[in-house]
Amino acid sequence: MAPLKTEQIIALLIPIVVIQLGLMIAALYDLEREDRRVRGGSKLVWGFVIVFVNVVGPILYFVAGRDEA
Repeated sequence: MAPLKTEQIIALLIPIVVIQLGLMIAALYDLEREDRRVRGGSKLVWGFVIVFVNVVGPILYFVAGRDEA
């Protein structure tokens, strides 16, 4: 198997980066709404989870972090 060229690696990474940034922006936008309540009560902690836990952080926020009650 031939090693991947730089162009091929970039072509594989671009969709992942776009998905990551889209999820992060959407989660941070939702987090900053004034009427949004979060589980655990700390928006700052959820902000760190969203930003620093790559793709899983925003998904975790949308699944478990928002308090809909």
